[in-house]
Amino acid sequence: MVTDFRLRSCARFVPVLGTLLLTAPAWAAGGAFVVDDASIGKPGECKVESWLALASNHDMMAVTQPACVVNLGIPVELGGTLARTRSSDVWQTGAGPKAKVNLLPVETGRVGVGIAGSAVWNVGTGEYLFNLLYVPVTFQLRDNFRINLNAGWQYDGTARLNYAAWGAGFEWNFTEPLTLIGEVFGLAGAIPAANPGNPPSPNSTIEPRAQLGLRYTPQKDIDIDVIWGHNITGENAQWVTLGLNVRFDLGH
Repeated sequence: MVTDFRLRSCARFVPVLGTLLLTAPAWAAGGAFVVDDASIGKPGECKVESWLALASNHDMMAVTQPACVVNLGIPVELGGTLARTRSSDVWQTGAGPKAKVNLLPVETGRVGVGIAGSAVWNVGTGEYLFNLLYVPVTFQLRDNFRINLNAGWQYDGTARLNYAAWGAGFEWNFTEPLTLIGEVFGLAGAIPAANPGNPPSPNSTIEPRAQLGLRYTPQKDIDIDVIWGHNITGENAQWVTLGLNVRFDLGH
């Protein structure tokens, strides 16, 4: 019974962990926000994005993601993820690499395009949890307003299932130093059964998720995020997230 309970928890939580571990560059939402934009920084620019998310059903997530942009013939953002999570009283630690490149620059009045990917393993067991490959598209409508769309593919190593990953969000820097950020995102595909032969929970892997938050930027290299979210890991719970993003340049 305990084993079945843990398998159900992992089957519900792991696929969404993949979308939650996406990152974005400095102007973009980044941090605890899921929907990415198409841009990256310049070579030598680095960041550390960290957040703590707590749910009304006592699930939690603590994540830190360092990354730097390096020149590999073209600028490439290379980084990693370390996440400590609790789902239905089951604790898990995940870690893995991530990378991102910009294909078309993000400019006002134009469409920017990038490509990014990541993978995560269970630190305690070595189990392969998931990989994610996606294309972020950014519409920079005005200097202070943009829309981001994401589409990609995710493989859940625990349930051995493939999903289409999707997301849409906006960022509105309506006044300095405040930015309003909202997004909806999710996965599309088969749903793993709670037990062999049993149907899945109605609030499970493919249910849409949403977040709305306010970002305070007291200086250009620091963001503080306060975010409300709903159904973030498919459990029909409310989430509150506090995030801190710090940026620095190794060239200075």
